[in-house]
Amino acid sequence: MAQGRSTLSGAGLNDDTRQMAAALRTLGFELDVDEAAAQIVVDGRGGAIPARGAELDAGGAGTAMRFLLGFLTLGRGRFRLDGNKRMRERPVGPLLDALAALGVSVRAERNNGCPPVLVQVGLGGVRGGAARIDAAVSSQFVSALLMPAPLWPDGLELAVTGDAARPFITMTLRLMELWGAGGTMNGGGIVVPGGQHYEAQKNFEVEPDASGASYFAAAAALVGGKVVLKGLRAGSMQGDIAFLPLLERMGAHVEWREDGVEVSGSGNLTGADVAMSGMPDLVPTLAAIAPFCSSPTRIRGVSFIRHHESDRLRALATELHRLGASVHECEDGMLIEPSRIVAAAVETYDDHRIAMAFAVAGLKTAGIRLRHPGCVSKTYPDFFRDLARLSNPQA
Repeated sequence: MAQGRSTLSGAGLNDDTRQMAAALRTLGFELDVDEAAAQIVVDGRGGAIPARGAELDAGGAGTAMRFLLGFLTLGRGRFRLDGNKRMRERPVGPLLDALAALGVSVRAERNNGCPPVLVQVGLGGVRGGAARIDAAVSSQFVSALLMPAPLWPDGLELAVTGDAARPFITMTLRLMELWGAGGTMNGGGIVVPGGQHYEAQKNFEVEPDASGASYFAAAAALVGGKVVLKGLRAGSMQGDIAFLPLLERMGAHVEWREDGVEVSGSGNLTGADVAMSGMPDLVPTLAAIAPFCSSPTRIRGVSFIRHHESDRLRALATELHRLGASVHECEDGMLIEPSRIVAAAVETYDDHRIAMAFAVAGLKTAGIRLRHPGCVSKTYPDFFRDLARLSNPQA
């Protein structure tokens, strides 16, 4: 959306990133992806989409699916956006309703609120205006509308309902501002003035991924060790950085350093009662270490993660039961009691976060095996290599 060439450094290269890059190439953009250097160079068109229609495949990348739906409002022509089998089960209806309210011709091909989605944009384009969106399922519905909104002539006045993950909406607005286009949030309303533009960045450094770092922080707290997560800052714009203070509450030691953060533990943790709507991707991480705590752990406010790569609440409860844990599943979370964990083979449900979370549990109980561990390539292809380095930092 910026005019000119931008370079992204420290970019995570994984299945989701590759799906997004492939979709942008299909839309006519030039991208140079250097996986060895973790760098992506993008030639932006200032908000114009070169292709006059396209067939796009988001695969299993929910972020790409939602953000592309918003981005396509800047195009002209007919676009079809599809994904894999699980993606065809993941709802995007609230986003489609909001786009329709803004005058976009958009519909779910099977009229079920899920992909494939057809988008038709006329020669006059999308002007913007006022809309309301239910973000109970995903805050990404909001971000998908916010990012193209500065380039719509009339901007956007958005009323947000539902228990959205607010830290992610704040992160979107902060990133937009860094790239030269602003918006303001006041309670449940967000206003983005139209007629703005994004400025190309010669070298934009992407923050280290706080979600991926959570597994190593949890490992140090769980087994009694020390890990340094380089580049993470206490003032990070990522909502998942809040997992570190949570671990501290549970008994870990967290020390912010000049080069990052050091997490250490004794292997003794207490449980916590926590609403996790602001860091929903870390529910599996907390759930996997909860049985080893000396008191119960209550996870609340995350009913929407039933619509992620798997029904994560059901998957976590099922696999924790399989390992011998006492788990009480409810609609919006779960209660996990201190339990004696036994060795077993864990199903991963083709869900990267389920796999990575139970890998951490496997550091505490020998014999835990993961079925289809390759699913971690969705966001973290080198996860198991990096996990092995915890016991051998020179590997």
